[in-house]
Amino acid sequence: MPDHAEFMQPEAPDNNSSGTALMNLSAILGRIEETVDAETAAIRTDVRFDIKASNLRKSRYLYELNKAVSGLGDTALGDEHRDGIIRLREKLSANEAAILAHLNAVTEVATLMQDAIQRAEADGTYSASEFGRMAGQP
Repeated sequence: MPDHAEFMQPEAPDNNSSGTALMNLSAILGRIEETVDAETAAIRTDVRFDIKASNLRKSRYLYELNKAVSGLGDTALGDEHRDGIIRLREKLSANEAAILAHLNAVTEVATLMQDAIQRAEADGTYSASEFGRMAGQP
């Protein structure tokens, strides 16, 4: 397992505002995990999946995560939060792999279609050399 020393700080005593901030962090991490899991599964199985809408959700949750983390101040993360962040990193890696596979498949299909169109147009009817020969004839 990779070293995650940046999350291994001792936990500070909990007061009301830091407790609320940590609860918010837990909730946001949970929402992001659910969204990433759903997106990863949908990319692999649903050809009509709206990746743009999912990306907007992830962007909104990232904003919320940044706000929650900045609201923590000097509050140290507990094991639950560190584990959640590590788990989220792993899920994001799997999500990235699914997105890259999807993009590679889309690129391959687009290339096949482009090649088919070029072959269909290359039957000589509309080629530049045919127009040049026709222009030179009386």
